[in-house]
Amino acid sequence: MTKFLLSVHVLAAILAVGSITVAASMFPRYALRALGGGGDVEAADDRAPGIAALLHRVCRAYAVAGLAVPVFGIATAVQLDVLTDAWLIASLILTVIAAGLLALVILPRQRALLGRAADASDPARGARRAAARLAMLTGIFNLLWATVTVLMIVRPGSTTGA
Repeated sequence: MTKFLLSVHVLAAILAVGSITVAASMFPRYALRALGGGGDVEAADDRAPGIAALLHRVCRAYAVAGLAVPVFGIATAVQLDVLTDAWLIASLILTVIAAGLLALVILPRQRALLGRAADASDPARGARRAAARLAMLTGIFNLLWATVTVLMIVRPGSTTGA
């Protein structure tokens, strides 16, 4: 049973969290293009609003699917009797922080940029700054997940062997 739980946990992490990190990282660029607020390199693009909306939908959908990651992770930890290990507790705390950042900050800011693109009254005003902040927050989200991944692989202090 442990191998099954661990397999589902790892597959869910790769598919859900991986998809979110890629889509969320790409979103600011296409949102800025949709707003026409990016200068020469990020010039307005007819496809950009649709791409930005798709990337936002990917982030939202996979955020829900990503709930399977901690669920199966905790189930695996119970089976392995490592639920109280420091590396796992640290990973869970970082996971909660990353999930909160995604749900409470990144997704709403993506939605706000999409709404700004739909608004006909000067949508590009402040767009570069908003997109840059969103890119920074997404980078933090990605670093949190990278840290969780390293903790899951290295398992500092683990007695189950690494």
